Amino acid sequence: MPALACCVDAAVAPPAYAAFAWDGTSLPTPFTAPTHTPTPTPTPTIENDSHWSPSHSAVLYKIDGWGAPYFAVNSSGNMTIRPYGVGTLPHQEIDLLKIVKKVSDPKSTGGLGLQLPLLIRLPDVLKNRLECLQTAFDFAVQTQGYEARYQGVYPVKCNQDRFVVEDIVRFGSPFRFGLEAGSKPELLLAMSCLCKGNRESLLICNGFKDAEYISLALFARKLALNTVIVLEQEEELDLVIDISKKLNVSPVVGVRAKLRTKHSGHFGSTSGEKGKFGLTTTQIIRVVRKLEQAGMLFCLQLLHFHIGSQIPTTALLADGVSEAAQIYCELFRLGANMQVIDIGGGLGIDYDGSKSGDSDVSVAYSLEEYATAVVQAIRYVCDRKNIKHPVLCSESGRAIVSHHSVLIFEAVSASGPSASDMTSGSLQYFVEGLSEECRSDYYNLKSAALSGEFKTCLFYADQLKQRCIEQFKDGSISMEQLADVDGLCELIAKEIGAATDPVRTYHVNLSLFTSIPDFWGIGQLFPIVPIHRLGERPGVRGILSDLTCDSDGMIDKFIGGDSSLPLHEMEGGSGVGKYYLGMFLGGAYEEALGGVHNLFGGPSVVRVSQSDGPHSFAVTRAMPGPSCGDVLRVMQHEPELMFETLKHRAEEQCGDGDTDDDDNSNNSYSALASSLARSFHNMPYLVVPASCSLTVLNNGGGFYYCNEDDYNAVAVDSGPGEDEQWSYCYA
Repeated sequence: MPALACCVDAAVAPPAYAAFAWDGTSLPTPFTAPTHTPTPTPTPTIENDSHWSPSHSAVLYKIDGWGAPYFAVNSSGNMTIRPYGVGTLPHQEIDLLKIVKKVSDPKSTGGLGLQLPLLIRLPDVLKNRLECLQTAFDFAVQTQGYEARYQGVYPVKCNQDRFVVEDIVRFGSPFRFGLEAGSKPELLLAMSCLCKGNRESLLICNGFKDAEYISLALFARKLALNTVIVLEQEEELDLVIDISKKLNVSPVVGVRAKLRTKHSGHFGSTSGEKGKFGLTTTQIIRVVRKLEQAGMLFCLQLLHFHIGSQIPTTALLADGVSEAAQIYCELFRLGANMQVIDIGGGLGIDYDGSKSGDSDVSVAYSLEEYATAVVQAIRYVCDRKNIKHPVLCSESGRAIVSHHSVLIFEAVSASGPSASDMTSGSLQYFVEGLSEECRSDYYNLKSAALSGEFKTCLFYADQLKQRCIEQFKDGSISMEQLADVDGLCELIAKEIGAATDPVRTYHVNLSLFTSIPDFWGIGQLFPIVPIHRLGERPGVRGILSDLTCDSDGMIDKFIGGDSSLPLHEMEGGSGVGKYYLGMFLGGAYEEALGGVHNLFGGPSVVRVSQSDGPHSFAVTRAMPGPSCGDVLRVMQHEPELMFETLKHRAEEQCGDGDTDDDDNSNNSYSALASSLARSFHNMPYLVVPASCSLTVLNNGGGFYYCNEDDYNAVAVDSGPGEDEQWSYCYA
């Protein structure tokens, strides 16, 4: 290897440093690079494996850890969905890339013509999560000799989407699965959905309450909904007593206990004695006495508590449940008609696949271990007190919905450190333009390089760079000179072996604030993985930069504690090409919390079910993301009036077209008006050139229907209506 960068031959050197020599000559003998090399990053991406397979990528991105049993990598190197978890057969796996192509390809080629970013909902996964939760508790009840049942509820705050809530009510009806509401709008939607559910399903009313909220909850009881009003504040009891008497409705009341037990992580901040919600033991005793004085103590039937989200271990869980069970037994002793313990949320998700109890993004237990810990703790306390076992209820929203949706977005370009344009001819000019101090650093650098003193060489290179930066700030040197010294220092570091692999910035067609707000707000990490090309070894590391004009719109922390993500080179070699990434386990909270920062709206949304078609899936519903006009309306703008204003200005600038000479102006006006109209109707995200078309049945002509009920009645010669917004597509 030629000595340092100064001896690189013009024929093989990078263009920016071709024929780059100290005095136009090369050193007589090459030097040997220092034996010390930087400690390699412990990931397979930088290993010199001669062969890379999808299984390597599964290990690299920890897919088997956080993704099992719903996500995997197939032999083609694409991410797949296993809609029935461990019960999924090989032919039932769904290739995510094929969904993306089907959804984003133009209608003319059999696609749906939707723009990315894309949210893929998976009702089969949602159903499986519900069934697994119920099965885990049923097994624990049976094996522990527990003499009551488990009957869960879904807290709609986790994801209030209509179809998500309706699915949960429908899928959970066989085992009396209910809903939890924390506000008046949530209560209204829960009441409406549960009218189609099991009459024994619980409707838990949490949150701060006024007279209208309590009246709504009592109306729900008149509608024969199994409604429980949980007291979050002592003052709410007066309203419950007064309004129930006026409406002549016997309420079912619960109390939320403020436990001493809490966990120390971020999600435990709402628990413990200083938590935001719940009653102290003193307040609970006062509630009991007031109900007794009103002759309504029989109405108190439920105890609720919440240790905090993402409970990390079953030891902490059992500690909190045992404390609550003691309170439950005491309420029974005081004469309350106790029936149910609602253990709240806290069933965690393993976001990073580490199975760790020392992390905010992981948990050290399975569904089965969680259920067993709860059942054991309550049974033990109740048996000691000789109290009848209560019905068990949980509000496990995160654990139910997190896996059921995948956010797909594309990298539209990638950027990294740029090379200098310095040539052998410009080197002498560069040196001559330096100040005396800078030239001294340069010659010291040269001398150190010739003698192989690499640390000294780096020292003078850095000193030269800092001097040049200060001189640039003073206006003493030009921007070209500053760029030359940057290139020189980068090349020296690279040749000596002191340079680290540059981390590239991948620009993604996404708003972090809209689609992944928890990352920005609380530093929540989600698994992010390329959904294709996983049969190739990633060659670079990168961070993700979103479209917003905000410096916080950057994803630079990833699961496993990494500050960059192993990625592939963009196709085409020029930094531009199709590269799809998926964010997983984001089905809880992200949609509800997302805003419209920079007026970027939400993604397009599709519902995908497993089917027996050639690609194993059916798109049962499809909805384009909010248009520019839609997000403008959110902020009280009126797109119709805005368009008329702009159209009038266009007419003024292009002429009125009254004469033949104005025909071109008139055409220009029409084109401009049409373009403005399209801009209001299009999504705010970048329009990326269409991808390769996925071959489908009937020469690319998909099957479209207006509703999901036509699933089993597909007609081969059917086609889409022009004005159909909801459609069924059999892939």
